[in-house]
Amino acid sequence: MQEQRELAANLSKRLINAGIAGIGSYVPEKVLTNAELEKMVDTTDEWIFTRSGIRERRIASPDQATSDLAVIAAKRAIADAGMTAQDLDLVIVATNTSDMLFPATACLVQDRIGAKNAGAFDLAAGCTGFVYGMAVGSQFIATGANKAVLVVGAETLSRITNWEERKTCILFGDGAGAAVLRPVTDGSGILSSKLWSDGSCGPLLMLPAGGSRRPATHETVDQKLHYIHMRGRDVFKFAVKVIEGAAVKALDAAGLTKTDIDFFILHQANVRIINAAAKRLGLPIDKAQVNVDRYGNTSTASIPLALGEAVRGGKIKKGDHVLIVGFGAGMTWGSMVVKW
Repeated sequence: MQEQRELAANLSKRLINAGIAGIGSYVPEKVLTNAELEKMVDTTDEWIFTRSGIRERRIASPDQATSDLAVIAAKRAIADAGMTAQDLDLVIVATNTSDMLFPATACLVQDRIGAKNAGAFDLAAGCTGFVYGMAVGSQFIATGANKAVLVVGAETLSRITNWEERKTCILFGDGAGAAVLRPVTDGSGILSSKLWSDGSCGPLLMLPAGGSRRPATHETVDQKLHYIHMRGRDVFKFAVKVIEGAAVKALDAAGLTKTDIDFFILHQANVRIINAAAKRLGLPIDKAQVNVDRYGNTSTASIPLALGEAVRGGKIKKGDHVLIVGFGAGMTWGSMVVKW
């Protein structure tokens, strides 16, 4: 056991911390308000806001695919990092709404931003995708394999939303966020990351058809199986149950406690979940970024969108400990602690 501890300690000394060198985001211009949804389905602004905290969401234009949103966010993150796309070694795109089954959306992004020296792949982990992408990307930095990794979370959920189903169509929006990871040597950066999954809960949130299990047919289209199917109450209960434990484990791994948290970024699925999580963590709500009222649930894009807003708004300052927690389809969940 002592030998293993010494081996782990020596390995830890050789690993390189990955820090966020730049961040960028993009949301489509079209705004879909609750008042407009009242004309589409049997709902009201009050009903939507009371249950979700959402007032409006952004919708991609007919000629915009997920890669189009991702490219804009990626270029902004690269510029924020003071780099060029040719400096990138790797492009990771976390998404549930890829342009097509293949090639990977990451490859499309890599080409269009001019990252000619970078590898590229997509990552699917539901709404936790950006956290997974950051955890994976940071490992390439930690081992010295890469010097610059671009992680993008991008979605056009409006394309897989059933606009006749009021329980789901009120929730989702489109957008993209990106971060550039680079080595840091001052003790800042990603201090810890933890990832989990429970495939037995997969049916809680899924897109039933379109894959190898149920390829597209007239029957699957008629049954609207190519849209999001969600058991909302069960997802809510799942999220509230796992968030605190995920947060504590990431803090433990970083050698910190709840009292060390300076700011909190949670997946923007529902304002009631954000409020419940902040309360369980003993945090005032002003230490948590909330933008679900303006963007709805943008899945993999929600955390980088919220993080970017907090940084640009001066809410996160150098030296701050930022706790990030995501959860989503799979079911998956993950957490990380970043020293800014």
